[in-house]
Amino acid sequence: MSKKITSNKKKKTVKTKKALLAVSGVAVIAIIGLLLIGGKDKKNNADNDAVREADSSGNGITITISDITEEASFIPYQAGNTKMEVIAVKATDGTVRTALNTCQVCNNSGYGYYIQEGDELVCQNCGNRFNIDQVEKQRNGCNPVPIDEKTDDGTTITISDEFLSKATPLFKRWKI
Repeated sequence: MSKKITSNKKKKTVKTKKALLAVSGVAVIAIIGLLLIGGKDKKNNADNDAVREADSSGNGITITISDITEEASFIPYQAGNTKMEVIAVKATDGTVRTALNTCQVCNNSGYGYYIQEGDELVCQNCGNRFNIDQVEKQRNGCNPVPIDEKTDDGTTITISDEFLSKATPLFKRWKI
């Protein structure tokens, strides 16, 4: 009888070790995944050279069109005490599209902002995927807020402080 108990204990010990190894393996994979995803986070996009001017002195944002690529630029701006971002990206037709980096539906959650994955922007609140070619074209629904008030002289795009200041309610709960 004692041999059976010992045998059962060994089996339980082996099963426990296997379970711990499996859990450890999953944890390691999860950590690696988070590190890789973190490397693609929009905050690591240092391509804000496209911005010639972005400050809170009332000048708004000026974007150099030739510097914008298919990789979205996330341009920070502060209007009063409100931090916000503008997305600028080149669509497949070669046009530069701009939008506020907040979701028309999810902005109140605080997590209704986008990161780029391939040729899509992904809402960090609901996970909706939004094709880059639809930026500034798609209205209403879960997508970035189009920027209607801007000046495009063929070399630069300028978004006024007045327009950005009016948009601050969309960023009140923003948690970036």
